[in-house]
Amino acid sequence: MGQPSFQASNAIIYVTYGAFLIIGTGIAWTMRNQSKGEFLSGNRTQTAFPLALNFIASALGSGILFAYPQLATIAGVQGVVIYALSSGLPLLIFAALGPIIRRKCPEGFVLTEWTRQRYGILAALYLSFMTLLTLFLYMVSELSAIGQVVTLLTGLDGLPVIIVECIITTIYTSLGGFRISFITDNVQGAMVVGLIVIAAIAIGVETKIDTSLIEPSGLLKPSLLGWQLLYILPVAILTNDFFLSSFWLRTFASKTDKDLWIGISIAVVAILIIVTLVGSTGLIAAWAGIYPGDPENPVDGSVAFFALLEQLPAWVVGFVLVMSVTLSTAAFDSLQSAMVSSASNDFFRNRLNIWWIRGGVVLIIIPVVVLAIRAPSILQIYLISDLISAATIPVLVIGLSDRFYWWRGFEVIVGGLGGIFTVFLFGTVYYGNALDGAKLILLEQGLYEEGWGAFGAFVAAPVGGVLWGFGALALRLAVQFGIAKVKGQRFDALDRPAYLDEQNEEEIDGVGDETVIVHETPGLGKGNGKFF
Repeated sequence: MGQPSFQASNAIIYVTYGAFLIIGTGIAWTMRNQSKGEFLSGNRTQTAFPLALNFIASALGSGILFAYPQLATIAGVQGVVIYALSSGLPLLIFAALGPIIRRKCPEGFVLTEWTRQRYGILAALYLSFMTLLTLFLYMVSELSAIGQVVTLLTGLDGLPVIIVECIITTIYTSLGGFRISFITDNVQGAMVVGLIVIAAIAIGVETKIDTSLIEPSGLLKPSLLGWQLLYILPVAILTNDFFLSSFWLRTFASKTDKDLWIGISIAVVAILIIVTLVGSTGLIAAWAGIYPGDPENPVDGSVAFFALLEQLPAWVVGFVLVMSVTLSTAAFDSLQSAMVSSASNDFFRNRLNIWWIRGGVVLIIIPVVVLAIRAPSILQIYLISDLISAATIPVLVIGLSDRFYWWRGFEVIVGGLGGIFTVFLFGTVYYGNALDGAKLILLEQGLYEEGWGAFGAFVAAPVGGVLWGFGALALRLAVQFGIAKVKGQRFDALDRPAYLDEQNEEEIDGVGDETVIVHETPGLGKGNGKFF
């Protein structure tokens, strides 16, 4: 392989990290007098283009160099296109729902704040736990990925790189909070776009495709797995994005709804192009005869991209190395700042000194590093998070519509947990025994198993969640009706809240396309959400 020398590899990696440390701490120093609110969020401060770069940097990580080429080698062109669309288009949900949630919860900056106001503290804590768990798993996945990338590209031990990345991102996010993560993501997002273009040109020029291998590979033909992924991936990625408070922080940071729509639209187009290019390397590796390689020592699809790089000059590998470090740093600092903001807001209501929260996140990074070096196949746990989100998010977003004012936190929690139980029931019936039904919740076979197990799980989770939610609604109303009859009181559980009728009087048209709430809406402004 055109692998950089030991000295060159170390120089590329640590000079890149050093540059981010200097940039991050330098900018953070200029923000040293910012308020606690500014440290945790940046509500209504950002225009479209910085938002676009931030969504690009936050949505991509070094793990894309494994996942997308691997799917290409399994599901071909169909898989690449579906995965790309499923990665980019779901971000539009933040442009669609962001303005709605911001009007309902103008002082919030994460989804859990609206959840607390709409459904009450129990539902909010339930969502907060799921959010922090998802951020934790993403951090593990990101560090695991960058460690493997460094080892594959340079032959170096990935552990020192993982530790250095944690130290550097912790230093500048501790000093600058969310705003520093936002600014550094602008730089990193722009770098990623430029480096992707250079790497794509180099691969296109240097790689020789054997056209006789294209048709026999079967990668141009649709497959059952490809059609299944047409449903699985959008559901898994869309619902799991709701758990990522790094996206919500950026959504609330937009100056106007127009900036949000433009910024996310630019990001979606860029992400579609980037992940399609990265995924196509799996196809190129197959058509160039590099994958699956020697039958006695086959190349795994997850490293198809790196097998392709073995045929290219060292300078290309150097560019990819810089890109990988940039991707990983951008993703990891976003996850860190999001975890700090979420924990401070959701569990301590922003009353605890921020350095205690920051210290807690530093302690959490220790098990993150341990899992990252011990569990490179973290994808299985990541899929569990996808399944949980697929069960929880549908019943949660029902409350966004004022028509469902009677929907409560009880239904959200029961529906979320019931959706997971429905996966168990489906697995028990599908496999014929309860043990395999329980294993389906863990998705031990991943997404690429033969049959309908994974597909059925991602159907059972959201559908079952909604059904359990409405079952919980019926139970709650029946109990409340019975209590009202016993006490001789009027049954008022389905009465329309007064604030909905008064809402038009409390809102005025703002500047441009914005709506500004000038009075606090009863039942929403003070976190008076209802569980029952």
